[in-house]
Amino acid sequence: MRHQAPAVISMAGEQKLQLATAESLTAGLIAATLAEVPGASAVLRGGIVSYSSDVKASVLGVDENLLAEKGSVDPEVARQMAVGAQRACGADLAVSATGVAGPESHDGKSVGTVFIGWASGSESGAREHHFVGDRAQIREQSTNAAINQLAAILGKASSQ
Repeated sequence: MRHQAPAVISMAGEQKLQLATAESLTAGLIAATLAEVPGASAVLRGGIVSYSSDVKASVLGVDENLLAEKGSVDPEVARQMAVGAQRACGADLAVSATGVAGPESHDGKSVGTVFIGWASGSESGAREHHFVGDRAQIREQSTNAAINQLAAILGKASSQ
């Protein structure tokens, strides 16, 4: 499934909402994909690439004990990453991605296991995904899933 970056930028603009990202395995691909859309500068506040756990803790505020106990590939880590990006960037809505792109498993999680986190207002959550392919394909699928998550949240907000 292809991402909905143009729709995300359009809906965020119409709703006057600011966006942010927190990215581990995607290393900035989500923000870069959103930024490719004309008009993105009006809604994209920024993104934080937090490849290492210490950056997840110090910059995004992810609980250090959680990282020590569960590792970085965890739904609660993804949720806290999104909340941290929302706070750090002063955004209304944030999305995050953490997972295993390969070629080897990580933190006891198999290649293709990805968690997409989100934070909107005071609500937040995370979804688990299992993608198949090589490293580049898993990163692309993760980027698409994160942007599609933003589109779903924005679509829900516009219908209320």
